[in-house]
Amino acid sequence: MIFLKLILTNLRRHRIRSFISVAGIAFSVAAMLTVVTILQGAIGMFSGILSSDSEIIVFERNVSDLFFSNVPAAAVNEIASWPMVLHADPVLFGVVSSADHPIITCFGVTAGDARIRKATWIAGDRRTFAQHADDVVLGERAAEFLGAQMGSHVPIGHGVFHVIGILKTANGFEDGGVFMPLSSAQSFFHKDGMSSVITVKLRNRDDATSFKNAVKTKYASLIALEDAEFNHSYSQFRILKATAWAVGGCGLILGGLGVANTMIMSVFTRIREIAILRVNGFSSMQIAAMIFGESAVVSLLGAVLGLLTGTCLLLILKLVPALHGYVDVTIQPVVMLIVVLLALITGIAGALYPAIYAMRIRAVEALRFE
Repeated sequence: MIFLKLILTNLRRHRIRSFISVAGIAFSVAAMLTVVTILQGAIGMFSGILSSDSEIIVFERNVSDLFFSNVPAAAVNEIASWPMVLHADPVLFGVVSSADHPIITCFGVTAGDARIRKATWIAGDRRTFAQHADDVVLGERAAEFLGAQMGSHVPIGHGVFHVIGILKTANGFEDGGVFMPLSSAQSFFHKDGMSSVITVKLRNRDDATSFKNAVKTKYASLIALEDAEFNHSYSQFRILKATAWAVGGCGLILGGLGVANTMIMSVFTRIREIAILRVNGFSSMQIAAMIFGESAVVSLLGAVLGLLTGTCLLLILKLVPALHGYVDVTIQPVVMLIVVLLALITGIAGALYPAIYAMRIRAVEALRFE
């Protein structure tokens, strides 16, 4: 009990310094939580595009990005005919541009694709999709920033397309995208007879291993992965995750340096006090425990404040109209636990040198310290 009282007393004696340290940890935790959650949400949305009513993704082996993947139409047709396959949907990904909007995601799909079949059609009818080469369907967000409506002609890239439908999806990338008939997208992107991936749904999920082996045997240039396998192994996802944790980690290191500075100054200004504690029977380990305790309290308060700040920031971002559908504020408990543990470890690490210095203080010499 006396330890806790000493810790709280010491922190209260230097309120401004303690507040700055708490704020530093809180800012770092909020930044890490926000960045990691947003990037994981983006990964989840992109993987949601690939796993729409499917279980397995087939794409070109050894490509760095699915935009560069090429799957021939012959492979699509043959895989779709396999008895174990319920349906196989080819999808072509591309990036297009229009006036004032340099990047728009394009999806080349068939009329029966789950992406447009399961979406809510605000205008138009799915049965009219792919009847004409220049027909496109826009996501609600795409229609908004392109200023398009049903029947409009919109310039996209080097072409002009006729809007035959507007749909709403829960996925931000799809809601801000353009859906073209697969054949039109192949011509537009100069990939005749090719698609980027095949999304496959099996009649029986237990046949997944057999299906992957069949693809490997039949097509040396292709690879088939289950959704979970793809999310774990796709290089772009790994890069995004590593970036998120690296950015957050740098923030925590800065917060830890703030804690270290606070603890060092605290020890230097309390040398005589520490000497008196030593004279009254406190051991070196007890002095160190007191310093670590102060750091742990600062880190814990900062972590809690950072979690609250980060959560509020994510909720605010979700309410921004321009980001509708693009920000997923579902904070995973594992992420919260990791962030809090990293904050505590960083704070305690910042107190390591001050604690060692305090342990080496000799009572007789310190009592003469001015």
